[in-house]
Amino acid sequence: MDGKHPFDIDTAFQRLRPAVAGLPKAAMFALRDAGHNSPFEQLVGSLISARTRDETTEAVCRRLFAVARTPQAMAELDFPRLVALLDGATFPEPKARDILALSRRILGEHGGRVPDSLEALTAFHGVGPKIAALTLGVGFGLPAAVAVDVHVHRIVNRWGYVTARTPEKTMAALHERLPPAYWIEINERLVPFGKWVCTGERPRCSTCPLLDMCAQVGVTDHR
Repeated sequence: MDGKHPFDIDTAFQRLRPAVAGLPKAAMFALRDAGHNSPFEQLVGSLISARTRDETTEAVCRRLFAVARTPQAMAELDFPRLVALLDGATFPEPKARDILALSRRILGEHGGRVPDSLEALTAFHGVGPKIAALTLGVGFGLPAAVAVDVHVHRIVNRWGYVTARTPEKTMAALHERLPPAYWIEINERLVPFGKWVCTGERPRCSTCPLLDMCAQVGVTDHR
């Protein structure tokens, strides 16, 4: 767009950090900062978070982790008890089955330790690339993959930083272009930014700290 500066990803993150500092955090980062930062808690929490609002995910995970925080403790829960603990999350029965199954596999196949590779994590039923990326990034501190949700997908394409039609293609594009130093942080910053500033409908462009660089791709109505 006319008058725009070239998009600079380093400048973008320098501006994003203070912009989201006072906003509610993405669920897995909020749980991390509350002490639920183990790879197992991050894996289970990320699985629970699928299609569940962040505030609900946090509440459900806090209730669950008060009862079971390890593969051994989780595997010892019976199915009805786990379903009850997941009350409020979407699809509690399938998620309970997946959590019990992966807990038992971690104990039986991985010596009680969560595996630290994308391939091993996605071998668990119910664990897709986003859940695996969050587990590796937040639980292990490994920038092994970019966790792309609807907010990350929308925003980086709106910026014009990548051009991709699906979150999966956005992930691949970010793996090619985004410096690995930002692979973990991008989800932490863009989830709250996408909820409160760069929203799906009528984004708050007039007060956005990235307006001078953003291509505003697809934006037809904004504030």
